[in-house]
Amino acid sequence: MSKIHLIRHGQSEFNAAYTGNGDVMIFDAPLTERGHTQAKATRHRVADLGIETVICSPLTRAIQTARHIFPSTAMHVHPETREHLAHSCDVGVPPAQLQATFPDMEFDHLPEVWWHQGPLNALGIPVEPWDVFDARIARLKAELHAWKGRPLAVVCHGHVIRGLTGITPDNCDIVELEA
Repeated sequence: MSKIHLIRHGQSEFNAAYTGNGDVMIFDAPLTERGHTQAKATRHRVADLGIETVICSPLTRAIQTARHIFPSTAMHVHPETREHLAHSCDVGVPPAQLQATFPDMEFDHLPEVWWHQGPLNALGIPVEPWDVFDARIARLKAELHAWKGRPLAVVCHGHVIRGLTGITPDNCDIVELEA
């Protein structure tokens, strides 16, 4: 079977500001200028892969990255590809807000709150337990293996790629998942 190409989003505003010493409180962090440049450069790296189907996370940085890399390919926004929720940047926005930002895409299949909900940390962020994340990644892996449209690209997040492959990618890295 053909491979699945997992692509981490470009540098986000949260990535640029985060020092490892606490949450910098940037919700649903968009790409930085560097992130936009990284994503545009990645378009050339995937040109020969023959991607027919693109799945992307509903987080803004992933959608922005996917649109730069695959400007004329229809995208399937899939909430299971979202990042492990541990920081403000991993809290999403409702489908209506996504629709206003990306009017040419479809979000009506998303629930109003498609990111993890649960107990809040001291900053008011619902942190996704690792066992819940691991179960979600196992479901996602099974879905990706069953997905019919190939070759397939999934524009998502570092923890998702690590959960699927064991590899921790840099921004806009492409990691192959055997199908």
